[in-house]
Amino acid sequence: MDSATSTSTTAPVFRDATDADVDALVALVESAYRGETSRTGWTTEADILDGQRTDPEEVRQVLRTPGNRLLVFERDGAIIACCRLEHRDDHAYFGMFAVSPALQGEGLGRTVLAEAERQARAAWGVTAVHMTVISVREDLISWYERRGYRRTGELTPFPYGDERFGVPLRSDLQFELLVKSLV
Repeated sequence: MDSATSTSTTAPVFRDATDADVDALVALVESAYRGETSRTGWTTEADILDGQRTDPEEVRQVLRTPGNRLLVFERDGAIIACCRLEHRDDHAYFGMFAVSPALQGEGLGRTVLAEAERQARAAWGVTAVHMTVISVREDLISWYERRGYRRTGELTPFPYGDERFGVPLRSDLQFELLVKSLV
């Protein structure tokens, strides 16, 4: 059993990602959203999207871009969760959120989200967090709503034909903007 699936009670360590984390981060994000492994958790997109969720170049780009932070959450030396924060004027954009499928449902996602919001507010003084979620992901949207995010009704088209975002298995995909006030 690897440390990501152990029942360790060691508290996660929060830190900024480095280039040395790229492969582990890609593997984590892919495992949380795509393929059979993702079905272990509840965040899977395997029924609506095939193909990749991210790749090493996208992760490296986030690491190189000013105003971006890629936070990793480690337990016993293994990366068990991650998220991206991007400073955008008065708000932070939250994305690339993944929790190891074997650890989903244990409250780690709530901890990661709260820490990301805290760090965005502390580092940049932002007053809100924005994110986009595929609008057909009602269970995921409900999870965010329970954490204070609200649906805006602002929709943007899914980038059909751009396989960097995956291969759609249905024709009704679009993103909805969710917003949470931090004041």
